[in-house]
Amino acid sequence: MAETGTRGDGRPVASLLRPLARVLDLVLPPRCLGCGILVEAQGALCPACWSGVTFLAEPLCRCCGLPFAYDETAGSRVAGAELECGACLAEPPPFARARAVMRYDDGSRPLLLGFKHGDRTEAAAPYADWMARSGRELLAAAEVVAPVPLHWRRLFSRRYNQAALLARALARSATPPDGGLTEVPDLLLRRRATPSQGRLTRSERQRNVAGAFAVNPRRAALLQGRRLLLVDDVMTTGATVAACSRAALKAGAAAVDVLVLARALRD
Repeated sequence: MAETGTRGDGRPVASLLRPLARVLDLVLPPRCLGCGILVEAQGALCPACWSGVTFLAEPLCRCCGLPFAYDETAGSRVAGAELECGACLAEPPPFARARAVMRYDDGSRPLLLGFKHGDRTEAAAPYADWMARSGRELLAAAEVVAPVPLHWRRLFSRRYNQAALLARALARSATPPDGGLTEVPDLLLRRRATPSQGRLTRSERQRNVAGAFAVNPRRAALLQGRRLLLVDDVMTTGATVAACSRAALKAGAAAVDVLVLARALRD
C-alpha cells in the first residue's frame, strides 16, 4: 500500500519512494506471480495467467460466498446477493460470512502452490490486496484478524504459514489509524497433527479436523465479544474454517467471518 503522507519539507512520501522502486525493479525485475515471466510491475500477473484465473464476483450466497449460476438464456445472473445457497439454508455453517477472491482450479493452482510450497512469500502483499477488495465488508466489520494455524511439525518443515503471511499483510493494509483491527497470529492453535485432506471426502475432512483447533489461552481475552476475521489460503469443503470458527465462538468470539484467497467449487 503506497504511503500518502508528507515529509517535513512538504514532499509526498510516495514521490520519494518512486526512485527507490525503480532501482528495485532494475535489481529484481518484476515477474509474473504465476509463470515467472517479466511483467510491468511487482505483484502482477501476465495476460495469460490473468485470463486463466476465474475471479469470483456477486451475486453470491450472503453466507458462504458461493457464486450463483449464470443463466445464459436470460442473459442475467440468477438470484441476488441477499439470498443464501441451499447448503447454507439446510445446514448453516458456524461462521457468519465467507468470501474468496478466485476459484481454485487449474488456472489458479500454480499461484497457490507457488505461494504455499515454492517460497513465493513476496506474493503475500499483492494477494492480500486482492483479498481486501473481495472482502471489504468483512474487513470493515472485523476487530480481530487471525490465520488458520499449522501444526508445529508442519510449520517447522515448511518454515512459514502462508495463511499467517496473508493475515499480516491484510492487517497492515486495512488497520485504521485508531488501531481498530488487531492482528493475533497465534490466536488459534492446532492441537494435533491432522493427515493431509487433499484426497478426503467432505465427511472425512469434517472428522479429520474435529477437535483439532483451540483458542490459545494466552490470547483468549483478545477475542471476548469481538468479531474475528479468519484468514486462509484455500477453502475446499469448509471443514477446516468451520472447525476453527467453532473453537473461536466457544471461546467467546461475537462472530466469525472467513476470508480466503481461493475456494474449490463444484461444476
